[in-house]
Order: sequence, then structure tokens, then C-alpha cells
Amino acid sequence: MNRVSGVIICHNEEKNIEECIKSILWCDEVVIIDSFSTDETLNIAGKYTVKIFQHKWNGFSEQRKYALTKAGYDWILVIDSDERCTTELQKEIKSMLEKECIPENGFEIPRKSFFLDKWIKHGGWYPNYQLRFFRKAFADVTERLVHESYYVTGQTGKMKNDILHYTVSSISDYVNKINSYSDQSAAEKAGKKNITYFDIFIMPRIAFFQQYILKGNFLDGLGGLMVSQFHMITKILNNMKIRELQNKNDIQNK
Repeated sequence: MNRVSGVIICHNEEKNIEECIKSILWCDEVVIIDSFSTDETLNIAGKYTVKIFQHKWNGFSEQRKYALTKAGYDWILVIDSDERCTTELQKEIKSMLEKECIPENGFEIPRKSFFLDKWIKHGGWYPNYQLRFFRKAFADVTERLVHESYYVTGQTGKMKNDILHYTVSSISDYVNKINSYSDQSAAEKAGKKNITYFDIFIMPRIAFFQQYILKGNFLDGLGGLMVSQFHMITKILNNMKIRELQNKNDIQNK
């Protein structure tokens, strides 16, 4: 019978870790990779029969690669601390693993994301498929500082049932997340594009229009408006920080 390792990467996730763990306790093992949390994350995780490894944070990509080495079974289900595996997805995965022959090496899972407890259905937020269930032997992680992802060699398929993603629980937390992600995104792109007035003033507003009007975020009411506004703000921050890094490089090279 095929067995599955449930894998969670975390750091200071005392608000999320318990519900996340509980949602994958049905897996044959649960592996937690913690980057030396200083809150109650480890104490909470220790209440459950899980394998806990601590590993110095060297970026999302490296942390996810390390996690793959600690999973003990052929199949891996990865969820983040602010995500939950639904009962329906659990049943679908178990049914899949009971098959004698599975031609796919990985499966993309639809992710249902919530903004302040409201499910955002449009603007590219759903189904937003993520490759999170795969054979360990065929899997790797993209080399990116932010928005890294898993990939597999060979055939892939799609699951029908969702992962729940509680991505925004407070505006303050989301602002902090955007600020951190934009730092990493700018560092990744600083040498790849030349930032102009158009990139800082026009492009973010085009991005807002595309998400809010063309992709339908307006159908999600006030939540959709706030999501699209944050999308625009993220674009502005990314490009302004790229410009900042380029200015510093220009000064140093003089």
C-alpha cells in the first residue's frame, strides 16, 4: 500500500500550527520543519505524534528542499501553517493511494483562499492550483527567493477537493508579509529589469484594473476591492525597492 508523509514548514506559527497539524494527522507520518520558533509553536506541536526537525532559515526554497529529505514515505503532501487539508481532500488522497498503479508523479490541488475570513473566488485567487501532493523521488523545488514552488518530472494530474488557505487574518499581518516578500522579490529582480516612471506609476494601476475588472474581483465585494488594492500596492513596493537597490549599486560603482 502507498504511504504518505504530511509535511509542514513553520516559524512562529502558534496561531495556526495546531489546526494545521490536526488536518493531516491521518497521514502515515507528520513531519514539521521549524526554523527555530521563539513562540509556542513547538510546545503546541509537541502535543501530537509528529516528527519535529529544526533547520536554520536560508530562504523558502532551501527550507522546502530540506523538508523533502526528512519525509520518510514515497508520497508527500505539503501544506503551509496557514493552510488546512479538508476532509474531502483527505478522502480523495486516500482513495488515490489505494490504487495499484498511479501513472501520475504529482497532483495539483485547488486552494481556497480567505481574506479576513471571506473566501475570495475571483481575481486569480481560485482555484489557484498548487502542486502539493507528489512522489518524493520525482520532486524538487524551484530556485527562487519568494513564490518558490514544487515541480515533478513526469505526468501530473489535478485533485478535485481543496486546501483551505487562511492567507490574511489581519491587515497588519498582511502588510508585514507584503513588506517582507517585496524585499525578497526586489533582491531577486534587481539585476533583471530597469525601473522607470511607467513601472512605478502606470503598471501597478494596470495590474489593479486587470485583477479587479478583467479577472472579476469586483464580484467579491469589498473584500475583492481590498485584495486588488493590495495587489497594486505590492507592485508599487516591488518596483520601488528594485529602484532603490539599483540606485545603491549605481552609487557604489561610481
